[in-house]
Amino acid sequence: MDKTLVDKTAGALPHISKRQIEVTLELLDDGNTVPFIARYRKERTGNLDEVQIRELEDTYKRLEKLSHRKTEVIKKIDEEGQLTSQLKNEILNAESMQIVEDLYLPYKQKRKTKATVAKERGLEPLAAAILQFRNQPLVQLAQKFVNNEQNVDSTDDALDGAHEIIADAIGNNAKLREWIRNYTLKNAILVTKVKTKGKENDDGGVYSDYYDFSERAKAVPSYRILAINRGEKAKVLNVKLDVDVNAIMHYIDFHVVGNHKGPAVAFVKEAGKDAYKRFIGPAIEREIRSNMTETAEKHAIEVFGGNLYHLLMQAPIKGKVVLGFDPAYRTGCKLAVIDASGKFLTKKIIKATKPATASEQAHAKQQLIDLIKQYHVEMIAIGNGTASRESEQFVADAIKKINYPVHYVIVNEAGASVYSASNNARKEFPDLHVEERSAISIGRRLQDPLAELIKIDPKAVGVGQYQHDVSESNLDDQLDRVIETAVNQVGVNLNTASPDLLEHVSGLSKSIAQNIVTYRDENGMFSNRNQLKKVKRLGPKAFEQSVGFLRIINGKNSLDNTDIHPESYPEAKQILNELGLTLDNFSSEDGKKRLEKADPVQLSRSLSIDQQLVTDILTSLKNPGRDQRDNMPKPLLKSDIMKIDNLKPGMKLQGTVRNVTDFGAFVDIGVKQDGLVHISKMSHKFISDPAKVVSVGDIVDVWVLDVDLDRKRIQLSMVGPE
Repeated sequence: MDKTLVDKTAGALPHISKRQIEVTLELLDDGNTVPFIARYRKERTGNLDEVQIRELEDTYKRLEKLSHRKTEVIKKIDEEGQLTSQLKNEILNAESMQIVEDLYLPYKQKRKTKATVAKERGLEPLAAAILQFRNQPLVQLAQKFVNNEQNVDSTDDALDGAHEIIADAIGNNAKLREWIRNYTLKNAILVTKVKTKGKENDDGGVYSDYYDFSERAKAVPSYRILAINRGEKAKVLNVKLDVDVNAIMHYIDFHVVGNHKGPAVAFVKEAGKDAYKRFIGPAIEREIRSNMTETAEKHAIEVFGGNLYHLLMQAPIKGKVVLGFDPAYRTGCKLAVIDASGKFLTKKIIKATKPATASEQAHAKQQLIDLIKQYHVEMIAIGNGTASRESEQFVADAIKKINYPVHYVIVNEAGASVYSASNNARKEFPDLHVEERSAISIGRRLQDPLAELIKIDPKAVGVGQYQHDVSESNLDDQLDRVIETAVNQVGVNLNTASPDLLEHVSGLSKSIAQNIVTYRDENGMFSNRNQLKKVKRLGPKAFEQSVGFLRIINGKNSLDNTDIHPESYPEAKQILNELGLTLDNFSSEDGKKRLEKADPVQLSRSLSIDQQLVTDILTSLKNPGRDQRDNMPKPLLKSDIMKIDNLKPGMKLQGTVRNVTDFGAFVDIGVKQDGLVHISKMSHKFISDPAKVVSVGDIVDVWVLDVDLDRKRIQLSMVGPE
């Protein structure tokens, strides 16, 4: 750990103390995971949460990368024999990678340019003489440098070479570049025009909004930048930054020419103009557009991550027998019944939708009813893909004929086919067809969204914003973090978890996760957490990092069904003893009352245990086996269907948020198409970020604003008519 970088990290993160930074970095260096540190090392970090720890880690790594680059640049310039103390200090004090690169630019090994050729021909002294602004004709100055052996055959040749050297020097001036970059950032207009034959490449007019578009570059929202980039890549759009070149040239002239007069002034001004046109302008436009894209991608990745987190954290439907219903037309709808624990019971294919005949559909309806009655199905999960609404109508009609309550839920099936065709799915259900596995996956998504969705590539779950236009590696990193956070916040049932779920638990790798399942298959259910130590390749560090996030329900030790770490079991027992409770009765009604009344401050003093640890232990004891997803909105249960033709402006409905973007939220209101609540219709107050108002999975009240039946578009509002 570099002390200087710790100081800089503290300066960049004023809301986190230097001591917290040092302790957290030490913990990370020791191989501790972020979820473990956030949950089990609060007393050391000063209660930093996962977001703060990751922010701290990322900031330190960014500063470390900058420091390494500074050292590298200083070394390279020194090897060229051109390092001065002033230049070294400027590099060391640079606050961004861009400034470091600007300072390094004049000393970089370059390919052969007109300026380097001119220097090789001995014209550098001429350029230097011109920049002294002597009151002497330039031709007279250049005459001394005419040299046929150096391929300088005339004064024009000599002056052309001097022009290139001066333009190159202006183009490499770090101070000028920094000012021009900042000026351009502040004042540039992003302009897009359709190419001459661009419309031919724009099937359906996807980019028509940008055929003649302009906006202040710094104000262009992220989603628009990514859309413009895509249009440019598709050869539909021409894109450029417009800026006041006269203002920039005035600045260059002032700093290069100043108050000088004489024959060299016009010559140097022309070189400055050429430097901007050929070197500075294009380079800065590329930099700015690259930075705009990077910022837009980062934001899009954050939006995707936030949506994925809320999707994974949707409330599970526990203790219900579920029928997964995978809709289809020609090949028939696939049904799968799964018990309350997610175990597959039976399957069936029925002809519920066209082109099935009326008699075939009537037979299919009876088949569905028989399945529901035979297995006491309580919930039906219908995938929202092809033939979803026809299947919904079929199910709604069928359950009306059953004399006990059966509800259905429309489940987002994005990615179900990806999982169903995967090696994991084939291994789990080798005797089933892909579509039949999909029906199981759809049913399990309702029972436990987290456990099922982590089996699927996150990019396939359909809650992103231009996710196919961003850096795949950066997106994967962010989504891995999101999954890790969600899995460890919820905790995992050690006796039912799949390898796919276990591999995201703090401290566990893919191979160790498989070893846990293999041990479970060979030795039976885990009865206590210490048995984990017998799992192949699960060493002391992996045990320490993972065990607190693994639950054992109805095990030998009731603390194993809490998020109390075994290292704190002695303290937990002390607290229970102090309250007159035991491991057997702390979850009784009397135990809950005593725990509720317990004073963590008093217990901390009397038992000499850290107060934060006492508070965490009490919280865990009050809620054994707790699942924070239970506090999330429950899925909307339905028993009848609505069609888009039924929608009228002003109608109030309830819906489920399916996706959140920069410009609004898409809400499933029970018809085939999701409706859009534009950001301007989410509140009567100004909103800058829809994610601050709603999350994926939220149940919201909406009012219909407009229905476009031809384009199948629904505009909604979360602001009531009143």
